[in-house]
Amino acid sequence: MADPSSSGEADAPYSPPLTLTPALLSQVAAIAEALGRWSARQDALPSPRLRRENRIHTIQASLAIEQNTLSIEQVTALFDGQRVIAPARDIQEVHNAIAAYDALPRWDPSNPQHLLGAHGLLMAGLIDAPGRFRSGGVGIYRGDQLVHMAPPAARVPGLVNDLLAWLAASTWHPLLVSCVAHYELEFIHPFADGNGRLGRLWQTLILSRWNPLLAWLPIEEVIRSRQQGYYESLGQADQLGDLEPFVSYQLEAIHDALHSEIGSEKGSEMASEIGATPGTAIDAVILRDLTTEPSLSARRLAERLQLSQRAVEKHLAALQQKGRLLRHGSPRGGYWQVL
Repeated sequence: MADPSSSGEADAPYSPPLTLTPALLSQVAAIAEALGRWSARQDALPSPRLRRENRIHTIQASLAIEQNTLSIEQVTALFDGQRVIAPARDIQEVHNAIAAYDALPRWDPSNPQHLLGAHGLLMAGLIDAPGRFRSGGVGIYRGDQLVHMAPPAARVPGLVNDLLAWLAASTWHPLLVSCVAHYELEFIHPFADGNGRLGRLWQTLILSRWNPLLAWLPIEEVIRSRQQGYYESLGQADQLGDLEPFVSYQLEAIHDALHSEIGSEKGSEMASEIGATPGTAIDAVILRDLTTEPSLSARRLAERLQLSQRAVEKHLAALQQKGRLLRHGSPRGGYWQVL
């Protein structure tokens, strides 16, 4: 985060150290296009069933990043009020996250008291002072290596207030604003614990104020699948003094999460046509196309299915594991055999 006091400009307002490159702006445009496609498939919001499923995936993934051990099935059971046998702390984290995400509509992302309240919900019963800024120094470690030393505790209230004041007044695109807020909450590390999950929650809150559909997009699930890249982008932004690596990473995650949702609905449409579940419907189309054109690449299949290449690659890998597909030759010059 920019530190005005270090340059003798104590009264200078906070300004994000982010270079707005053409590549970033292209990512923003691609997300807006994908969001338009997703919005066109909705009457208003996703169905109650889809909202529930996406919220479950969001919470499970965000907590898994923080070493929570509960599976999708266990988190679903807790949503349904069922008893789960698991570590008490892990169960408490899920209950807290459910309460926090349910409270999203009540919060203003630029209100400091709402930020404190959100942390209080997320960390209730888990730390000594939920909803209060830390009183001591804190470092972020990956294994035994210190990767980030957060600003001194005395500076935390001022840094948070500067960030939220910028957030309230910014004319930047909400996609960029949400990424900046996420990064800075990680950089400042305003609380003794729970900063990561709060940063992801606050990004979702900002995005949902721009488009309500984004309150139900499980971006965290994409981040969880690329967790090392998440940490690397934070470290690169720290080292460069420029948020571009982290913002680019987050925009890619949002874009891919949107394409995954579009693909899921595409699968539902296919399923209704052929009488199958959404996942098996996509598999059936892939197998059909590879039977007639064995040399099709994952990229070409993705274009036909209107899915992300990553989503198609996951289906191809699953079909190989099930013994339905066999790959011959190199990725570029080979072909598929449908078994």
